[in-house]
Amino acid sequence: MTDLRDAGMSSKAWPFDEARKVLKRYEQSKDKKGYVLFETGYGPSGLPHIGTFGEVLRTTMIRRAFEVISDIPTRLICFSDDMDGMRKIPGNVPNQERLKEDIQKPLTSVFDPFEEFESFGAHNNAMLRRFLDTFGFEYEFYSATEFYKSGQFDEVLKRAVEKYDDVMKVMLKSLREERAATYSIFLPIHPETGRVLYVPMKSVNKDDYTITFDDEDGREWTLPVTGGNVKLQWKPDFGARWAALGVDFEMYGKDHSTNTPIYDRICEILGGKKPEHFTYELFLDAQGQKISKSSGNGLSIDEWLTYASTESLSYFMYQKPKTAKRMHFDVIPRAMDEYHQQLRAYPKQDATQKANNPVFHIHGQNVPASDMVVPFTMLLNLASVAGAEDKDQLWGFIQRYAPDASPEHNPQLDAAAGYAVRYYNDFVKPEKTFRAPSAEERAAMEDLKAAFGSAELALAEIAKKNEAAGSDEALPEADFTDGDFLQSIVFAVGKNHGFENLRDWFKALYEVLLGQSQGPRFGSFAALYGVNETIALLDKGLAGELS
Repeated sequence: MTDLRDAGMSSKAWPFDEARKVLKRYEQSKDKKGYVLFETGYGPSGLPHIGTFGEVLRTTMIRRAFEVISDIPTRLICFSDDMDGMRKIPGNVPNQERLKEDIQKPLTSVFDPFEEFESFGAHNNAMLRRFLDTFGFEYEFYSATEFYKSGQFDEVLKRAVEKYDDVMKVMLKSLREERAATYSIFLPIHPETGRVLYVPMKSVNKDDYTITFDDEDGREWTLPVTGGNVKLQWKPDFGARWAALGVDFEMYGKDHSTNTPIYDRICEILGGKKPEHFTYELFLDAQGQKISKSSGNGLSIDEWLTYASTESLSYFMYQKPKTAKRMHFDVIPRAMDEYHQQLRAYPKQDATQKANNPVFHIHGQNVPASDMVVPFTMLLNLASVAGAEDKDQLWGFIQRYAPDASPEHNPQLDAAAGYAVRYYNDFVKPEKTFRAPSAEERAAMEDLKAAFGSAELALAEIAKKNEAAGSDEALPEADFTDGDFLQSIVFAVGKNHGFENLRDWFKALYEVLLGQSQGPRFGSFAALYGVNETIALLDKGLAGELS
């Protein structure tokens, strides 16, 4: 642990960078509360999306890094802003007409369009908790509705009354003139309609901590700011929550970054110390648009988990958080394979390398071993040529390639085989387009087929390639179960047939045999699929029988 702690104090991995900032902040604090508080905020105006999950995951990674370099206890709060008014109806939920009745009501007072929970806010909160629990996060869940109504926010709300002019001065600087004319940091909840009101204040009363305002019908009301009768506008709410809870760290998306000075200043006015922040770039959908809760574009967590492991999603989230990333189904195979590459590297690494390895930040010090003896992308191509409808079809090939592998002893591989079949049938199969080979390609494929069927012809192809290259390299031992040997045959045949750019040769194999422009390392694929089966596949491709 000492070695890892030392490595963490100098590691360039971004979770350790942020953890060191949090430690420095805590050490410089005058009023130490005995623990460090990490927070993530969630707006349940729509179904939780994958960006929300990423925020909690990344915060957990920083928390884990902090626990390596410090013995100070930590807490993580997931705070749901479920008292916000529903300003528009999400387009991806049922019962649209019924929801119109609840416009502007707090989300915990809005009808659940799925008719499963007491409110839409409760439904979305349950979805968030389910997602977080699936990944084993350790967190405390806070509901803004409960926080306001229980009185836990009362002291800060009273300070907001006392410091009303100071907080308003911060806010008014950021508002257009028209908006500033009617703006108030307080949003009353109408006692009769239950709607969140965006109305100007007639008075903010410091003597009894009440506000006076006219509702939309011109009737005057006076309400206490405490007890859940009033909530704060979202920007003041950020800073007030930091002050009320004593938050030490919170991350949020780039779209919040311009508001950071506002959040910080309000936190300080209300008696708190501004936390450390981390601003991440946003996730984009297939068209390069920001993923949105209300529109439901981009990948959902459930969609990712249909086609890949939870760990592969965590790996994707770890990578370059300050770079905008397109998040579509086609990023999944690479994430699966790179995650397992890092798993295989981890046991041989020293403490510094481990501290920089993504799998440490995914698993902490309990990094599992990888049992993926076949890469995910190879499984996809195997599913493709086998026309697999279930993972059992893949296991026959896998066990011939790796006799000691089994679903029981290789659970990661077994799960990946199931993912590969689903991914192939949903995304690869509909896009497959086979073509006939050109005359040049046909001649090369005929020779490749012959070389795969004869050690003598295979070695002759390799020797011819070596001679043309002026190489005196010794010929390899013929082993038609070895992917490297088979790859050397494919490489030699391509060279001997004058493919200046071997990418064109491999692309031809993929397009003729797999119906796609990209594919696996062909020798390794042939070893997995079987040489005789690969020869038969070449026969079908040359005869135009693949479709």
